[in-house]
Amino acid sequence: MPTTTDHRTGRTGRTRGTATLLAAALAAATVAAVALVGVAPAQASGKTSTGGDYAVTVNGTTTNPAVGKDYKLRDTAVSGTIAVRGKHNGFDIRLADLGVYDYTLTGAPDSQRMVTKPTVVFASKVPSLTAAQLAGTRLSSLEVRDDTLVAIFSTGAGKFKIQAKDGAQGGIFQMETEFAGPVTFTHTLGAGLFYFVNPYTGKVNFGDGTAAVTSGSDAHQMLLGKDSPQVATKTSQTATTTTWTVQPGGRLGGVLGEDAVELSAGATNCTSDCQAQNQIRGSLPVPPDPVDPTPIASR
Repeated sequence: MPTTTDHRTGRTGRTRGTATLLAAALAAATVAAVALVGVAPAQASGKTSTGGDYAVTVNGTTTNPAVGKDYKLRDTAVSGTIAVRGKHNGFDIRLADLGVYDYTLTGAPDSQRMVTKPTVVFASKVPSLTAAQLAGTRLSSLEVRDDTLVAIFSTGAGKFKIQAKDGAQGGIFQMETEFAGPVTFTHTLGAGLFYFVNPYTGKVNFGDGTAAVTSGSDAHQMLLGKDSPQVATKTSQTATTTTWTVQPGGRLGGVLGEDAVELSAGATNCTSDCQAQNQIRGSLPVPPDPVDPTPIASR
């Protein structure tokens, strides 16, 4: 499956003509960050988790396709929730509001893991849709193959798409809207997580403040993430929630790990073929982990 965000997986280096100018600007930012802490930043590794494997439960039936095989559904009436469970992450999609609930990192052994036990990163990611927008909701299509999932829902007023990848970090989740007008999304973090301003980048990240463990059976990276909007505007921010207004054709994704903190420019304001326009592909420097981050004040 293509990367589930606009600029985050399958990283091999820049190919676009604007790379030189952007690299120069980012180099200046990197120097400033290094001068601040006296430590050279690492490079984004470009590694992805291995062995992802999604199983999906629809209308009480659980399916886990064999390695390399597809599982597809078309135009299906669904009740209750669709449960998505993988090796590295899992979540539920509630048909009543098309919200995603209990997005969880499992902590399965992996060089890219950021937790060592099941941890709810997002308690919920919920679009504010009217009764008219939700009327007649059906699962238009569902495709599951190994570590990837694409679900498209059709309603009487438009379409709603969810893409996910079963990885421990990276660009592994996004939601897209295809309605006539903007849609408000509310993101609520799981217990113990909070939003904070990264002192090395000035960007808003989220995490639990737990430092990385570099070796041993409990080895893990620091839990770090970032909301990844496109054609969307943040309308509120607290220590545990954000709200976004997403325009038609826009999307609201999420990135975890190194990709959430690397010294990159924001996504472009595009609504089609955005992957190619926004690829970073691991060529940018990664600042040190923040030390004792402080929950952000409401704003």
